[in-house]
Amino acid sequence: FFVSLFSAFRRTMSPPCANVPVEAVTGDKPRTKLLKSLKLSDPVPEAGIERAVEIMRGGGMFRFDNPPGIEDEVSKAEVEIARYTNFKYAVGMNSGASCIFLALKAIGVKHGDKVLSNAFTFTAVPSAIVHAGAEPVYVDCEENYVLDLVHLESQMVSSGAKWLIVSHMRGKVSDMDAIVALCKKHEVRMIEDCAHSLGVLWNGVHTGHHGEIACISSQSYKMLNSGEGGFALTDDDRLAALMIIYTGAYEKLYQKHTLRPADEVFEAIKAEQIPPNYSLRMTQLAAAVIRPQILTLEERVLISARRYEQVEAQLNNTPNIVVPKQLPQVRTVCDTIQFNLVDMTEAQIAAFLKETNAHGVQLSIFGAKENARNFRNWSYGPVPEYCGKTERIIKRAVDCRLPMQFEDKDFDVMCAVIRESMEAVMQS
Repeated sequence: FFVSLFSAFRRTMSPPCANVPVEAVTGDKPRTKLLKSLKLSDPVPEAGIERAVEIMRGGGMFRFDNPPGIEDEVSKAEVEIARYTNFKYAVGMNSGASCIFLALKAIGVKHGDKVLSNAFTFTAVPSAIVHAGAEPVYVDCEENYVLDLVHLESQMVSSGAKWLIVSHMRGKVSDMDAIVALCKKHEVRMIEDCAHSLGVLWNGVHTGHHGEIACISSQSYKMLNSGEGGFALTDDDRLAALMIIYTGAYEKLYQKHTLRPADEVFEAIKAEQIPPNYSLRMTQLAAAVIRPQILTLEERVLISARRYEQVEAQLNNTPNIVVPKQLPQVRTVCDTIQFNLVDMTEAQIAAFLKETNAHGVQLSIFGAKENARNFRNWSYGPVPEYCGKTERIIKRAVDCRLPMQFEDKDFDVMCAVIRESMEAVMQS
């Protein structure tokens, strides 16, 4: 069933043009050019398109539109993603950032609290902390983009923060067992940002189970694509109930959630104080396009892992490029690849990026001036002048997508462009 479904999924993934190595003479040496865009998002399977159109024709796009006894698409998606990740509860929302925001509110973060998080992550994470009225406290990363645990403990002690968001940026998982030990030692409660780690396992267990709440995303460049969307995952009854109410299950609409705690949990929360309605629900349209993609997740994980190994080997054989190894406890999901540029000046790095982009390979540097992953651009909160280690790393860290729509030969072309661009710059 999975093979046939995935084959149907792949048939929808026809790129805008065929890709072949194109020889363009630059100086005395012919150059390879990539004709497919690395920015391609995975298309929606036909089953998702048909269901979305059916919903639009009926008008019932709101998750609570269905009559009693008719399960809505969001509830179905929540059941399926909870089953895949092995969580008790899943709460669908309109974005992964909304999931982080409501996770912070549910876990008890108050105005003025300090929240620890990665200095290397996407701006949505510190934005959610600020949105919750809290203050971000940043932790340096290592050369392989995971948390520096020495700096983490130092920040726990010096800041007094009692909350931590661990961001598995680009699917790179820190030493979670060690982080759990530090959290217990310093009485810190943890949330996991799993926006980039859907399908990633730690010692055979899906990421997210070390914290109290895990947040995943279905934004276009993720393993699930609904344009925008996300799920908050938890095994805790009270946290699940709070997030369900926060998303917009007012009055007794929580009863329309398939995955939910008992009524008594909701009513006990409301008896204390009725929580605010932030209206961050996922729509039935988003859930309809997500559901068939959940069915092919594991198949795509295996394909992406094989392709990653193909690209990793070629990049590591390219001068001045190092692809960092991840921890052995991790089964990665490889829809992107990151590598560090070594023994290059800033001018050479800029020339390398110019060369690759001119030949069809759109690469970016995480520490570039306008990059939303560069903490210098997070001026809506305190900019961490103390994270010089992270700044040095991300100024030489390159981000490269590995689109599922590509064929194996396309990645060979991509790697050829990268290799030739490096040679052109370093030999000039």
